[in-house]
Amino acid sequence: MTTTGRSSVADFSLRRRSFLLGGLGSAAALAALGSAESANAQPAASPAAGFSFDFDNGNFIRDLLAGQDPRGTLDVIAPMDATIVIWSSHLVQTSWFDAIAPYHPTAVGLYSRIPRRPASEAATNRNKNIAALHAMYQVLKGVVPERTTGQNGVPNFRDLLLAIGLNPDDESVDPTSPVGIGNLAGKGVVKSAQQDGMNLLGYEGRKYNPMPFRDYTGYRPVNTAYELTNPSRWQPQLGPHHRRLGPLVTGEGDKGIFVVQTFVTPQLALTKAVTYKDPSQFHLAPPDFSDANNRSAYKRSVDGILSVSAALTDEQKVKAEIFDNKELGLSVAVFNIAKAHDQELGLDGWVHLFFTSVTANFDWSVAAWYQKAKYDAVRPGSAIRHVYANRTVTSWGGPGKGTVSDLPAEEWKSYLNMADHPEYPSGSSGLCSAEAQAARRFFGTDTLDLTIPIPAGWSLVEPGITPAKPLSVHWNTWTEFVKDCAMSRVWGGVHFLKTIERSIDFGQQFGDRGQVIDQVDVRRDRRCY
Repeated sequence: MTTTGRSSVADFSLRRRSFLLGGLGSAAALAALGSAESANAQPAASPAAGFSFDFDNGNFIRDLLAGQDPRGTLDVIAPMDATIVIWSSHLVQTSWFDAIAPYHPTAVGLYSRIPRRPASEAATNRNKNIAALHAMYQVLKGVVPERTTGQNGVPNFRDLLLAIGLNPDDESVDPTSPVGIGNLAGKGVVKSAQQDGMNLLGYEGRKYNPMPFRDYTGYRPVNTAYELTNPSRWQPQLGPHHRRLGPLVTGEGDKGIFVVQTFVTPQLALTKAVTYKDPSQFHLAPPDFSDANNRSAYKRSVDGILSVSAALTDEQKVKAEIFDNKELGLSVAVFNIAKAHDQELGLDGWVHLFFTSVTANFDWSVAAWYQKAKYDAVRPGSAIRHVYANRTVTSWGGPGKGTVSDLPAEEWKSYLNMADHPEYPSGSSGLCSAEAQAARRFFGTDTLDLTIPIPAGWSLVEPGITPAKPLSVHWNTWTEFVKDCAMSRVWGGVHFLKTIERSIDFGQQFGDRGQVIDQVDVRRDRRCY
C-alpha cells in the first residue's frame, strides 16, 4: 500500500478502450467483463506518468473508474449479457458499500458485519478508498477472475491497483485495517453470490463439468426457431453466432454458423433480491395486447411497431442504440448527476447513491425475470411474421436501406437485435424507471440535465451512415429520460408500446424500495464476518 499522498497511474489514460470505464451504473460489471482477449496474456506494459490518484482527497469512482467516452467498452461486451451485467454491478457496488460501512457513523454492510472503526479513521478518504478498491478486487476475482489479469496490453484491475501503490496480493482479513476490511467485505459478497441462485459456480443440477450461469429451472419454449405454434408465446430466433466479441458483435458473426436463442438466465427470477423475498408479490397485468386470441389488439400492436419502424429518424436510431447499451443508457445518467452534486455528496454519498441505484435495478430485474417466465410473451418480429405471413410490409429495410414498402414480412428485422428472452415486461424500460425513481428519492428532484454528443456516423447498426450529421441528445429531467428510454425499445422494434407503458409503472416501485433498505432485515444469514 502506498503511504504518500498521491500515487501516479501510468497508462491508465481515459481513452476509448481503457479499463477505466465511462459510465458507472454498471461500470464494475463491465470492468469485470471487459476484454475479449485471452486471459493468459501478460499484464499491461508499465504505465507511463501523467495521471495520479489522491487517496486522501480523491474519489475512486469519480477519479479511477470513469473514462471520457461512455461507450468505451461496448465493443467488448457480449450482446445479451444484460442480466449478468446488472447482477455483477450489484455485487461490486454492494462491495463498495460494505467496505466503507465501518467508517460511517450508522451504515451496516449488506453481506458483512465488520465492526465500526473510530471516527478519526474517516477523517480523510484514504481508508475508504483503499477498502473499497480491495473489496472490488475480491469480487472480480471471485466472480470473473479472468478479468483481473493483463491481456495484450489492455489495462485491467490488478494493474490499476499496482499502479496506484496497492498490493492486490495482500489477503489480510484484519478488521482493523482498510485492506482487511476491504477483503472481508469483498469475500462476503462473493460468498453470497455463490449461493444466491444465479448458478455462479455452475453446479446447480450437476455433479461434474460445471456450467456457470446455466439455467436449472427447466424452462422450455413452446415454439421453436422454425415454427410458431403459439403466436402469443416467445419464439427463439435463429441468427448469426455472436460468441466472439469486438466488431463481430454487430456484424455477421462467425461466418456460416447460426445458433438458436435460449432464454438467458431465467434463474434470475429465483435469485435473492435485496428488499423483498418473493417476486410474485408484485402484480403485473397479463399482456392482453399480444394475446393472439384477441386478434384486433394483436394486429394493432404489430401495426404500431411497423408504423414506428417505417418512420425512424436519426435521433430515434441514436437513442435506441444509446439505451441498448446498458453502460451508456443507465450508467452515464447516474454518474452525471453524481458529478453535479459532487461537493455535497462526498465519497460516502457517491457510494450510497450507486448502491441505492444498483439495488433498485437488481431488485427490478429479479421481479421482471419472474414475470418474463410467467407470461412468456411473443416478440414483435414473430408477431409481424404471424400477422402478415407471405405479404409485404412497409418498414425500415435494414442497415442503409431506409424505409422500403416491399419488404416480405418473413424478412422483417428489428433495428436492434432481438433479445434472448420473452418480451413482457421490458427490461430496459423498467431499469430506467427504477433508476430514475431511486435518484429522485435520493436527491429530492426530477432534474437530470444530461447531454450526450453524438458524432456523425456513430451508429453500430448503420456505421458511417447514422446520424448523417453530428447531434446532441439532451434530457432536462429524469421523466424525459425514462420516456425516451422506454420509447427506444419501440423505435428499436423489440417491444410493443403497451409493454413499455406498463413497464415504466412497474419499474418505478423498485426505485422507491431503496428507501426501505435500512428498515427491513435484509442482512439476516448473509454474514461473512
